[in-house]
Amino acid sequence: MLSSSLVRSVLDSLPDAIIIVDPSGNILFANHQVEALFGFGSAEIVGSPVEVLLPERFRHRHVGHRKDYADNVRVRPMGAGYDLFATRKDGSEFPVEISLSPITLGDSILVAAAIRDVTDRKLVEQALEEARRDADRANLAKSRFLATASHDLRQPLQTLGLLSGALRRMVSDDETREVVDQQQLAVDAMSRLINALLDISKLESGAIKLERTTFEIGPLFEELRREFAGVANSKGLRFSTDSPRELVYSDPALVGQVLRNLISNAIKYTRAGSVELRCENCGPTLRIEVRDTGVGIAAEQLPHIFEEFYQVGVSPNSPREGYGLGLSIVQRIARLLDMKVDVKSVPGAGSEFSVELPIAQNADLSLAASVFQSAPDLGAGGTFNLLLVEDEPGVLNAMRILFKVEGYGVVTAPSATEALELLRDGVDFDLIITDFHLEEGHTGTEVISVAREMMGESLKAILVTGDTSSAVRELQGDDKLRIASKPINSGELLALVRSLLAQ
Repeated sequence: MLSSSLVRSVLDSLPDAIIIVDPSGNILFANHQVEALFGFGSAEIVGSPVEVLLPERFRHRHVGHRKDYADNVRVRPMGAGYDLFATRKDGSEFPVEISLSPITLGDSILVAAAIRDVTDRKLVEQALEEARRDADRANLAKSRFLATASHDLRQPLQTLGLLSGALRRMVSDDETREVVDQQQLAVDAMSRLINALLDISKLESGAIKLERTTFEIGPLFEELRREFAGVANSKGLRFSTDSPRELVYSDPALVGQVLRNLISNAIKYTRAGSVELRCENCGPTLRIEVRDTGVGIAAEQLPHIFEEFYQVGVSPNSPREGYGLGLSIVQRIARLLDMKVDVKSVPGAGSEFSVELPIAQNADLSLAASVFQSAPDLGAGGTFNLLLVEDEPGVLNAMRILFKVEGYGVVTAPSATEALELLRDGVDFDLIITDFHLEEGHTGTEVISVAREMMGESLKAILVTGDTSSAVRELQGDDKLRIASKPINSGELLALVRSLLAQ
């Protein structure tokens, strides 16, 4: 039989403040930690109502809670889900955790309460919550910056690219043409860098959202073949692709971005030989491979190739082709798509990068999303009239010059309001080219919609934008509408116009 002195000694040695309360709510016992925590000596509070340890505003309510507990006694935390506070002898409050345990003594039920000061933990939780709010605010600010940067950084590049394209069509002597060509190369390099940096930032901030759908992979392969065949040929390389018929389930835009970066990287690091885009049906997945006969990658460099700004065989201060962002973007998109990127490489013999996509099960080819549409290379000029809507004066003027040089009739509108006025005045045109974000919250989609109400749903249009939101993507199902991402070079823009006008 344990002596009362031993029991008291044990209770006094516990790290938490312990009080024992009788059925009437009066304190029968308080250990030494009660004095340390509350400032009350045992003799001061024994016999007092337990409410003496609570803030004044909670005391009346606590009497009711105490009676409810007496009707259903059990071991449990007090006030689960609520913030609890206690009051010291000096009147100061502090947050606590309280655990209740019933004690049977004859016919009476006593309650033991273990009380713990959680001030430090609450401070940590508060700091974490403030940090989370700061992070949320930072992400919001970053998203706003990206939206602005995507527009403002691309606008001057758009102007430069269009003016360069127009100038190239105006000059005839070889020396001037070479200068313009070198200027266009510089503009293209700036465009690639800005796009890569914005892609990295969007992936970091979560601004890129998945848009998974079932689509046929073959048209993407064909689009990539046309896109990179000329680039490879200019380096004396052979670029070849398979012609798959499989349907896959993923985000077509992001898959296309992954493959573009892998192919671009392969061409960059291949001096002679070939680059191949291949695929293999592996049952539930389609394995896509980009193979090259390039410089290869040493085993010790493989762990670093997906790091930002890392380039194989390039020292930090040496001249570089590219910026070492392509594979970093590939890795981030792959994580977003739950897609693993495998690498095999032999120095001096080449590399093979591969990804696997889930094959769509029981999918009807006729229902697959037609997400990759390519334009035929048609001739230039004609007697067609274009309506150009753009609120950036430099871009508008550059487009006007480009299309006039190419032989088109051009009508310009520097705002949605003026574009709508031209429509109401009955201005005749065959195709409308408009920026997506216009002044005072207007959009190019509004202009296109009104124009089609007035001129018919068959009106052809090009929407030029740096916006990658799902709202813009949904418009791509319109076969009379093309979505062009900024900055678009003059050749691509002219090809889109010719393609639509040829329909």
